[in-house]
Amino acid sequence: QVQLVESGGGLVQAGDSLRLSCVNSGRPFTTYAQGWFRQAPGKEREFVAAISLSGLNTETKDSVKGRFTISRDVAKNTMYLEMNRLKPEDTAVYYCAAKNTFSGAQTYYTSNDYQYWGQGTQVTVSS
Repeated sequence: QVQLVESGGGLVQAGDSLRLSCVNSGRPFTTYAQGWFRQAPGKEREFVAAISLSGLNTETKDSVKGRFTISRDVAKNTMYLEMNRLKPEDTAVYYCAAKNTFSGAQTYYTSNDYQYWGQGTQVTVSS
């Protein structure tokens, strides 16, 4: 069983940085592709970033390219989202997700692809 717990959110000013962590306290991440999604008030959940099972392929939403970086540490069973130059429009609850897969290279960017979800961590960026 996969149990995901996010941390690292908070209240920051525009231009600041945060690093979100997603720890899997269940099965190791060795058979899962992973992703980050976010949901702002009154909006649908949207894709932010994804990393393949192999860890070699990543995808990020266009609006965060160059600012956000997804990575993971298999030994620590932890995935990260490094967020730099934060903007007020980045304000949302951020969720990590995991998908059991046999594909080492594929990344997944729709929420329906993912089987497991964390409870979310709030990120608020003030202007």
